Amino acid sequence: MNESAREYFIKGLEFLRRGDALGALYNFEKSYSLDSTSLLCKSYIALLTATERGQMGRSVKTLEEIVAKTPEEPAIYLNLGKLYIRGGKKKEAIEVVRQGLRQGPLPEAEEFLEKLGTRRTPVFRFLRRDHFLNKYSGLLIKKLGIK
Repeated sequence: MNESAREYFIKGLEFLRRGDALGALYNFEKSYSLDSTSLLCKSYIALLTATERGQMGRSVKTLEEIVAKTPEEPAIYLNLGKLYIRGGKKKEAIEVVRQGLRQGPLPEAEEFLEKLGTRRTPVFRFLRRDHFLNKYSGLLIKKLGIK
């Protein structure tokens, strides 16, 4: 990414962190127009296009294609996970974000998974999750801080 494109990209991230999605979208689009090889930048554009312009289907497809092209960038997986959540696909979102975390650490992705409230595995895997032994053993273990 060239220097001016990088500056716009960083500004886009700052706007996104502050919650100004339209400002972020403008900066990402400007960055991408200066350097159209940045698939990470394109992933943010797809995310914001879906959230701000309502083009969910096209954005999900774009992000899935980007993940296939650059599987080593965890932020792209996180962006796809955010779109899956907006589309009501929590299970797919969790899976794709975890897949991204296998590529490398990303604190924002870990926070995202925490907010979703992913479940731990049952204490007794051979029993159903709602079985009273799993339920109360899990509560006890959580209370004692063992697991």
